[in-house]
Amino acid sequence: MATPHWLTSYTELSSTVVKKSTALYPDPPSFNKEIILNTKTKHGKEILGPTPEERDTLKVKKAWEIALSPSKSLPMNAIMSYFSGSSLQIFSLTMTFMLFSNPVKAIANVGPTFARYESESTFSRILQAKLVFIALQLATIAVGVWKMGSMGVLPTKRSDWLAWENETPVLENGVFVS
Repeated sequence: MATPHWLTSYTELSSTVVKKSTALYPDPPSFNKEIILNTKTKHGKEILGPTPEERDTLKVKKAWEIALSPSKSLPMNAIMSYFSGSSLQIFSLTMTFMLFSNPVKAIANVGPTFARYESESTFSRILQAKLVFIALQLATIAVGVWKMGSMGVLPTKRSDWLAWENETPVLENGVFVS
């Protein structure tokens, strides 16, 4: 049983089959086959891949994109925290839990997150990106602390610590006689 035409892998096609199929269909408008087939530019120089310096620059740019990505979600987290209210409800508690758990997980995985962009020549520049990433994650945790304070969960008043306070001694006793 012969395999269907659509099942044939393009890597297994011979050059004659490719030539036949290109002869059947005309090239799309503004398509220049010479640009694809030739590896030379207009000036006669060969087209090469990026140099190691360009590759390192691209790695650092991508690392900075990842480092600054928490800053994009920081305003959304702050607005959602504000609008979710200050009462103890499941939505507010779940959101507050996420404001703590996600940044802690991201800080714990800083190494694997930036590992593919590190090399000997980019180590110091990527270290700066890592520090910015950690600082932005800590800012997200700060939003979580603010949210907990607005819900009244944090012990910030003197009355929250009454269990550890000593009883004040009585200096005088008054007796009411009728």
